[in-house]
Amino acid sequence: MAEASFAHAAQVLRQSDRDRYLSTLVLSGAQRGAVTALYAFNADVASVRERVSDPAPGEIRLQWWSDALDGEGHGAVRQNPVADALLDTIARYAIPAGTLLRLIGARRFDLYDDPMPDLESFEGYAGETVSTLYQLAAMILNEGETIETGDAAGHLGVAHAMIGHLRAFGSVSAQGRIMLPWSVFAANGVREGEIFSGTESEGLFEALGQIEELAADHLGKAETAIAALPGRLKPAFTSIAVLKAQLGLLGRRPGIFALPADDPDWLKIARLAWWSWRNR
Repeated sequence: MAEASFAHAAQVLRQSDRDRYLSTLVLSGAQRGAVTALYAFNADVASVRERVSDPAPGEIRLQWWSDALDGEGHGAVRQNPVADALLDTIARYAIPAGTLLRLIGARRFDLYDDPMPDLESFEGYAGETVSTLYQLAAMILNEGETIETGDAAGHLGVAHAMIGHLRAFGSVSAQGRIMLPWSVFAANGVREGEIFSGTESEGLFEALGQIEELAADHLGKAETAIAALPGRLKPAFTSIAVLKAQLGLLGRRPGIFALPADDPDWLKIARLAWWSWRNR
């Protein structure tokens, strides 16, 4: 079942998380399959909020994954192809289950409508849900040996989360949610009602501009840290090319609550990622 499970994980990732799917195209062989399984698991966990009507069934789904990783899954866990591929990856590359359990725990925040309180909380959330994936992908490329990627995973994870939530700001706001640091909005005199009603204001422009600057700063620090890594690890961070392109597009959207202009086509982004890897 393993080969079919990895193929299924790749299909799931391609359909549900295009950007991370593209980032796997520079990998090959078993490592590509393992990173894909990791990202497909993340895609399932990250999309729970969108697939449930209220927090209770979302908690049940996240608990299913926790039980599966703890070895306490109910029923035949490996009948789920993504879980089957992930469990094989954990075994082959000595992935610490505790790290993935913390990712699941952080994703429980997504199920509720509490605003992200401040920058420190956002960075902690990004660390558990995004930076962790970069760190584990690098571990896979290092054949299961733990390696410190330090600032590369940390800064790129925060930048990735910021850019993703900036791009999704309009749709997330329409759901009555604030996933970017509320303290930045409050410091600019923004009220929750403005965000939820789709009212553009100078304060809101300023707040989002400050967050874009923070994302750009993290990207710059990540780029410097990635350049210092061993060459074999750099393909784990090729998505920096995609993120830089997306950040540039944000400045060209027609309004705060409008979706950004369409991303460059898949082939162009894939070439950017490939160029980034080739010039490591």
